[in-house]
Amino acid sequence: MTEQKQIFNEIKNKKEQGPSKVKKLRGNRKFRLSLIVILMAIVVFLFIVWEKARIALVIAFIFLLTALGLEVSQNDWDLQKLWETRSFDQAKISRDVEGNLLFDKLGNIVTDSSQGKGADEYNCDDFATQEEAQIFFEKVGGTGNDVNRLDGDKDGEACEALPKN
Repeated sequence: MTEQKQIFNEIKNKKEQGPSKVKKLRGNRKFRLSLIVILMAIVVFLFIVWEKARIALVIAFIFLLTALGLEVSQNDWDLQKLWETRSFDQAKISRDVEGNLLFDKLGNIVTDSSQGKGADEYNCDDFATQEEAQIFFEKVGGTGNDVNRLDGDKDGEACEALPKN
């Protein structure tokens, strides 16, 4: 039994340490920019060396160039809203200082920073009911992307202590 308690304590300590290194890197704008530039350099090298794949490499380079442009300008657009409204202004998505997307309490990407905040800034206190927290939890990635540990026991149910409707 003591070995099980030790394993349980190690898991508990890991949860209390905060987000993993990968999640911290993903939220770091400089890292994302560096990664895009490195990938572009790899594609250029492959373009020079691998003649048979040049068309695919040009397409990959164009996508990476687009990603770089969006990341540098900190712009992004909701493609569904763009298709529906045909307006870049209405479909533009706001980002925080680090370049991360903003979400409202329902997990929808919002374009106004006064209506939302980063997914990693929400916790159970931000929600009135468990259902509201569950909707947000599922829209921003569920158990696989639970950056604020809304589902502490990883059973797929967020903020279980909140009242249910």
